[in-house]
Amino acid sequence: MTCSLGDIAEHIGAELHGDNDCLIRNISTLEDADSDSISFLSNHRYIKQLRSTRASAVILAKEHLDDCPSYALVTDNPYLGYALAARMLYPQTRTDGGIHPAANVHESASVDTSAYICPNAVIEQGVVVDANAYIGPSVIIGRDSVVGKDTRILANTVICNSVIIGSSVLIHPGVVIGADGFGFAEKPDGGWIKIPQIGSVLIRDDVEIGSNTTIDRGALGNTVIERGVKIDNQVQIGHNVYIGEYTAIAGCTGIAGSATIGKRCRIGGACGISGHLEIADDVILTAMSAVNNSILKSGVYSSPLSITDNRTWRRNVARFHRLDESFRKIREEIRQIKKN
Repeated sequence: MTCSLGDIAEHIGAELHGDNDCLIRNISTLEDADSDSISFLSNHRYIKQLRSTRASAVILAKEHLDDCPSYALVTDNPYLGYALAARMLYPQTRTDGGIHPAANVHESASVDTSAYICPNAVIEQGVVVDANAYIGPSVIIGRDSVVGKDTRILANTVICNSVIIGSSVLIHPGVVIGADGFGFAEKPDGGWIKIPQIGSVLIRDDVEIGSNTTIDRGALGNTVIERGVKIDNQVQIGHNVYIGEYTAIAGCTGIAGSATIGKRCRIGGACGISGHLEIADDVILTAMSAVNNSILKSGVYSSPLSITDNRTWRRNVARFHRLDESFRKIREEIRQIKKN
């Protein structure tokens, strides 16, 4: 869309320093912007790019106004302002309701007339698809599942039986929701007996799930993803996990079964969270953290070592393997000193 700066400023709640009628056609980085663009500054490390930008306008904080060579939209939260402006300039396209002739919809399914079912989608027995939902190409919705209004499920996603998905959920391509959890009982001979996974998955409103993420169904009871949770690509969520409201989980994280994660947590990429533990509200885990015990107090937690040069790393690893021996020697020396 093409929007005036005045309209954008009003939409994002910013103070405009410039021409209300200046037209904006796209949003770009400070470095790539041109005279048709609006950009933003949310990190002071990009001050140099701000000073040389060719953007018609920049969304920024008041403290950076003097460094801006163009029109400015001043706001306390420039990154939020950028997000709102981007949604205004690039609105989500709507598709007229209907079922494509190449879709396979069971006669017992209930599909709202305003929902759209794409080619090769499969809607099984007893499924409910609510108003304005979008079911992408080759999506499979298993029997007795529910898809809420305004929810978008993109191509090649598999929703297994009896999964409940709320309203305004966005599910990216290749997601699998409701497959069996990893539940087995060991036999005396070392083999395994599969445990039936008879629970389901409950996804509340306004959740977003990244591509190729998997969310397993509960063994007993449900796996629950609460309102406003944001999940990145290639995340594994085990059976009976509970994730509290507005938590955000970055890519390649693995969460083992029956873990409970609180509200507003921020989980960095490639974290590993063991099963049957609890993480409190407002916890931040930095990237690649390994969580093997419950975290009962909000705060920032880290477990991996920072990167270093290979020579130092190899030396430190060698020392680590001698740590127990060194500790025993020191303890014995302390014992002898006390004895004497």
